[in-house]
Amino acid sequence: MAEHGFSGTESEIESWNPQRAQWRVEFRRTASDEQRPAVKCYFIEGVGLTCVLVDGLRGPQVSCQGIQLIGRVPSELDAQMEAHALERELGIWFCPTGDLGWPDFGFERGAQRAGDTVVSWASFFNTGEIAGTSWDITPAEVWHHW
Repeated sequence: MAEHGFSGTESEIESWNPQRAQWRVEFRRTASDEQRPAVKCYFIEGVGLTCVLVDGLRGPQVSCQGIQLIGRVPSELDAQMEAHALERELGIWFCPTGDLGWPDFGFERGAQRAGDTVVSWASFFNTGEIAGTSWDITPAEVWHHW
């Protein structure tokens, strides 16, 4: 991240498992990002990286299967992802938030305000051997990202 102009800060966060420490590393491009990091990475002791949240306003553009995920109108991204999944007979499901999800892609899409509209953010996750779904491994603060 440093090679791309980001600086990082690390902090411990409340862990859902009292036997394993959990921490977050936040990456910012500039001092103006102080209140809203561009990327947050979450780690669990003994497991490693479990989740990466890319902000829809400040985060870098990320693509999956050639589809741009960050800073998009959520309904347009959903339509493109749904068409892609149906063409390839991949799974589609609804997350507990009501958003579309694509389990075969290893990320979940969220939406956040951008003035008078909303844009997409993405959470990439690695459930590994300690979780069954992204909801089991992702810190609660990710699901409240606005």
